[in-house]
Amino acid sequence: MRVVLLGTAAGGGFPRWDCGCAPCAAARDGKLPSRTQEAAAVTGNQRDWWLLNASPDIRAQLTAASALWPRPGPLPTPVRGVLLTDAEPEHVTGLTELRGGPGLKVYAAPPVLAALAPARDMVERYAPWEWYDSLPAGGFVLSGGLVVTAHPVGSSAPAYLPRRAADACWVTAYRIEDLATGGVLVYAPRVAARDAELAELVAGADCAVLDGELVAVNSAPPPAASPPLPGPRRICTRLDHAGDLLDPSSGARAQAAEAGVEILADGAEFVL
Repeated sequence: MRVVLLGTAAGGGFPRWDCGCAPCAAARDGKLPSRTQEAAAVTGNQRDWWLLNASPDIRAQLTAASALWPRPGPLPTPVRGVLLTDAEPEHVTGLTELRGGPGLKVYAAPPVLAALAPARDMVERYAPWEWYDSLPAGGFVLSGGLVVTAHPVGSSAPAYLPRRAADACWVTAYRIEDLATGGVLVYAPRVAARDAELAELVAGADCAVLDGELVAVNSAPPPAASPPLPGPRRICTRLDHAGDLLDPSSGARAQAAEAGVEILADGAEFVL
């Protein structure tokens, strides 16, 4: 399984357009690298790519990732669809940028699919898409030899909804397994809290891409007071614009390294 971190910043990106905090100012001055809003892409066969969330920056992110460029043939784009972790604007707005791509498949939990009804109607006017529940018993299979299961990790509904009904499935994490190699990725860019179920999910993976707020090495209490999640390789994403994790020279970044947590740049790739 090949994984590309298309973007690693929280909503609004880094620097945020409306923020004058020290980290955002440093990014504008070129002292810290800019980051686009969180999203990733995975493939099991180098031909069929699946997006994990569709950020507002998705066009620029796909342009920067040569593996996902269109090529000659009956299926010019290698992007086959999108797996949504929630219905927040920073994760779904990019669907409108993908409009016109025929036959794309979108997987999301039932409340997310319902919240996206207006957007679904809009993109369907450009090209027909397929929309699927991401929570069927036993998971689902993606082209390229990937088996996926979605796991509820939060009940927070987006603020833009006029009626925010409670639902345990508003936010999900994905476990993605490569049938050919047995490699397992857990993608959990938004979670409500660290719990035993998530810890077990991460422990059974080869790599976990986790919410920067969950790792919480840039705020009190420090990692020494909050043991890191068990399991192998751990990578932080959805980094907040005002967080010390964005600064490679910060004490928070050093603490993250000591805790075994990696902070990678936009466009970083790895193989499981």
